[in-house]
Amino acid sequence: MLPVIILAGGLATRLRPITEKIPKALVEVNGRPFLDYQMRLLAANGVTRAVLSVAYRGEMIEEFLGDGARYGISVSYSFDGPVYLGTAGAIRKALPLLGPEFFTLYGDSYLTVPFGDVGRTFAESGKEALMTVYRNEGLFDTSNVEFAGGRIVTYDKKARTAAMRHIDYGLGVFRASVFAGLAEGEACDLATLYQDVLRRGELAAYEVSERFYEIGTVEGIRDTEAYLTERGL
Repeated sequence: MLPVIILAGGLATRLRPITEKIPKALVEVNGRPFLDYQMRLLAANGVTRAVLSVAYRGEMIEEFLGDGARYGISVSYSFDGPVYLGTAGAIRKALPLLGPEFFTLYGDSYLTVPFGDVGRTFAESGKEALMTVYRNEGLFDTSNVEFAGGRIVTYDKKARTAAMRHIDYGLGVFRASVFAGLAEGEACDLATLYQDVLRRGELAAYEVSERFYEIGTVEGIRDTEAYLTERGL
């Protein structure tokens, strides 16, 4: 299984005052830090190596998670430093810890898709990157992907159109070479790189049938808690 980089460096301003003293990854969900659920999910998917990209109160994440041994996952850390790097810039900084290909995952997402299937689809595509997409119809967040014939036609978080019925599900797969063009320390968002790869015809797609769960908002936390309770997790 490919390694995973978890992007957990955000300020989580939408969850204030909850996140005034803790990072979002450690927000309690049914009495446990969300990161505990996320790591157990990765372990269940056969992931054995993870990199935590951290910034805001990242030392608390490292203190909680340690080396990841209790989950059977080898964990390392990449700290952004004092300058905001954006999601892609943070991945660029962590490349020495990741290897030639890897999954990307946001630190506030609980994604039930089988990682192994996604990884195989990426490998078979021969492309530089893969985006998972979900037919959202504007339900859980604003749709931002036009998806037709098994491929991504358009992806844009700002210039949205009526044809966009899918959304970026949150799990990606990349070759490290995609980030090689970024200068060290350059701020860049992952959405920009996805668009660049799509323009080159190098973005594969995997359509997910089940909704995503997240803890980026209070409502999202409630939905995630209900889902986890229903499944006895």
